[in-house]
Amino acid sequence: MSRNDNDSASDPDESDQRGFSNPHKDRLTVFREKDLPRRESAVVDDEAAALRREKSATAREDAANLREKAADLREDAAHLREEAAQIREVEAHAREGEATLREGVIRAADVVQAKRSEDRLRMMQDANAQLVISGIEAHKMTQQVETAKAQLDHLAHHDVLTGLPNRMLLQDRLSHAIELARRQGRQFAMLFMDLDRFKHINDSLGHAVGDQLLQSVARRLVRCMRHSDTVSRQGGDEFVVLLSSIKHPDDVAISAQKILTALAVPHHIGELELHVSVSIGISIYPDDGRDAEALTKSADTAMYHAKENGRDNYKFFEQAMNIRAVQRQSIEVGLRRALERREFVLHYQPKINLHSNLIVGVEALIRWQHPERGLMPPLQFLPIAEDCGLILPIGRWVLREACLQAQAWIRIGLRPITIAVNTSALEFNATDFLENIRATLDDTGLEPRYLELELTESVLMRDAEFTDSILHGLADLGVKLAIDDFGTGYSSLSYLRQFPIDTLKIDQSFVSRITSSPDDATIVSAVINMGKSLKLRVIAEGVETPEQRTFLLAKHCDEGQGYYFSHPITAEALATLLQTGIKPASHI
Repeated sequence: MSRNDNDSASDPDESDQRGFSNPHKDRLTVFREKDLPRRESAVVDDEAAALRREKSATAREDAANLREKAADLREDAAHLREEAAQIREVEAHAREGEATLREGVIRAADVVQAKRSEDRLRMMQDANAQLVISGIEAHKMTQQVETAKAQLDHLAHHDVLTGLPNRMLLQDRLSHAIELARRQGRQFAMLFMDLDRFKHINDSLGHAVGDQLLQSVARRLVRCMRHSDTVSRQGGDEFVVLLSSIKHPDDVAISAQKILTALAVPHHIGELELHVSVSIGISIYPDDGRDAEALTKSADTAMYHAKENGRDNYKFFEQAMNIRAVQRQSIEVGLRRALERREFVLHYQPKINLHSNLIVGVEALIRWQHPERGLMPPLQFLPIAEDCGLILPIGRWVLREACLQAQAWIRIGLRPITIAVNTSALEFNATDFLENIRATLDDTGLEPRYLELELTESVLMRDAEFTDSILHGLADLGVKLAIDDFGTGYSSLSYLRQFPIDTLKIDQSFVSRITSSPDDATIVSAVINMGKSLKLRVIAEGVETPEQRTFLLAKHCDEGQGYYFSHPITAEALATLLQTGIKPASHI
């Protein structure tokens, strides 16, 4: 029985509370009170012992725990020592590897350094070699640049085709000549030259031949001049000579004549023998101008005056020429409006059968009914029309107007005749030339057999293959073909067999002298015989006297045309002649 149980059973309060009465209460109480000190002491001793035992057990447990912890600590310390040893070993290996690595790096660095030294040496050697090469190349490039600059400078100041000084260099030298002449009080001269009829050569024989001819002209001009003079090409067929020092205008005349003589000698271009002349205008400093522009304008004006006075000559500038220059400019301006204003008219010159004296054809010749100058012949404006590019529209107007007039004569019942129209090189070489002829015939209703186109030899010989194609196209249409001014061209006679030609027109320069020059009479006779043998119709131009008519008739020439029979007349007058016939005696 525990102590707690004893306490519970002997609690008087608890007994009383439960309603029991304990008869031994008093005896027990007395007993307890007597034994109380001894029992309490025993209990205290037991408790102390229990406490000591408990403390001892606890101490033993704690000691066991401490021993266990100490064992764990010793084990942990062993592990730590082992790990520390491993770490030291790893560190030792690491230090060994680091040392090895450092040694390797040092060796590699030594190798790299050696390699770099070799590379640097090689690079320096290569650089030195490259520097030498670059220096050589730079020197070459410098020379090339200097050469290129010199070439560019030469090209900028010289004509590409002829190698002569160009307009820019001439202006520079002209300015220096003016300044020098002004300071020294002396004269110099300018010669402005233009080749006569060069455009016909260029159009008929081609630009390649024209270029070679210009080069030949340039060489001859240089040979004529002094080294101190300047020969320049201004462009096209224009040349300028600057005579840097003259004592008298007669010196200039001598130089101009030398040029005319030098250029008169035939130029041999391939198999061609070309004849070319030049018109020269001369201006003198300071009389004809005190600056470059005035001097050039004066020389140019004098050159046009030389052309208008027969070409192949020279003219000194005169103040009166300015009036002519203004007139020429006025003509050019008027030409540009003449077509719109319907100021052109056609006159017709008959072609006469020398045996029957009948009109067998007419040549249509243009006139300009100028509102201020009156009726102007073609020589006064057609050269200007060629220069300013108006010859093509004017030529096409002439063709259409002539076809309309021929058809009009037929409609009123007159005997049909052939109407001839001159064809320029510009018209013939137009891409739509053949189509324009066809369209004009269709629009006007004229039968092709009544149209005859007159072409010069130079036009025919520009491009034989092209010409042959066009001429056969015209022949297929039924259009007749005539060679105008025969004998004055630049070609051989082989084309007479090749091309479908119908008529030869003997140039009036030969006809006009047949009764006074045996040579010209021989030429005319030879042409007539050749035409007969080739079955071609032969017409003599420029017949003006009965003696000329008699000679041509005796040589069996087919037709004649000239003032002896009739001047060019209006369409109405020609209609009357067709009705009445020609009476040559009345024109003697």
